[in-house]
Amino acid sequence: MKLSKTWVLKCLHACKTAVPFLIAVAVVLGAVFFPHAERAEAEGKRVVRIWNVDTFEGGKGSRTSFLKKIARRVEKKNAGVYYMISGYTAEGANAAAAAGEAPDALSFGVGLSAYAEKSLPLPLSFAGGEIAGNCLAYPWCRGEYSLYSLTDNFTEAGAAAISSGGSNLPQVGAALAGVKGEEVESLSAYVRFLNGEYRYLLGTQRDMCRFASRGIAVYRKTLSEYNDLYQYFSLLSADKREDCLLLLQELLSDRAQEELSSIGMFPVKGDQSVYTVSVFSDAASLADLAARAKSEEGIKNPQKFLKNI
Repeated sequence: MKLSKTWVLKCLHACKTAVPFLIAVAVVLGAVFFPHAERAEAEGKRVVRIWNVDTFEGGKGSRTSFLKKIARRVEKKNAGVYYMISGYTAEGANAAAAAGEAPDALSFGVGLSAYAEKSLPLPLSFAGGEIAGNCLAYPWCRGEYSLYSLTDNFTEAGAAAISSGGSNLPQVGAALAGVKGEEVESLSAYVRFLNGEYRYLLGTQRDMCRFASRGIAVYRKTLSEYNDLYQYFSLLSADKREDCLLLLQELLSDRAQEELSSIGMFPVKGDQSVYTVSVFSDAASLADLAARAKSEEGIKNPQKFLKNI
């Protein structure tokens, strides 16, 4: 489908507020970059719309691209379906939800509370995705928090740079692990740690990939007290239920889980984390939890505020 410049400009000019503007842009980009969806519909295939929303830093590469790779694999086994995978920002996804728009399934991290009421029960179980006894979201990959040091001694006195770079709550992980430090923007925390400004770095899989790419030898201690670095999958369309579950099944297959290392992420199996937060937590709840973690008292009774995995 070829779009004229005049048509695109008229579409954008017609948008008077932020929400319609974001939706219109998504429509325009979808028409430009997903001609395969139109072809699939013309061939009588079921088009399943999947949105990927990254709310926390990954390892390397693209989770959206990984989803596309796995989707093509499912399509080869099921010729009647086509998965249209789109990458959305958290702002764009929230704007779409406010305008009544939603995909058939959603891949996302913590902080998209607007999709809780749109999500349908899954035949699985994971504490971070459960509401009122129903599993509405299940993780297909994960990251993890780690404490990094340039020596193998993790008992020396010294503050940590607590890497911050998304909707996740590293300060909660720090509080539960007894790590003291200062919250610093992700890349700056990495650089300042290497420059010797901090004894330790409380980081994620992103830092592990940064060290590896530069050939820097570091020591790592996994922090298993808390983890909110999960990329979840939610089903939003009853009509496309079976097609969406086929994709989730393939994502959770041994083959796909082993391939997660290609994007610097970890498989769901083998996770030793104790606590997490609801993936559907709203901004106010996340802010309150972060404030508690940074207070002098910290989080003395985590079971009151967190979910036990």
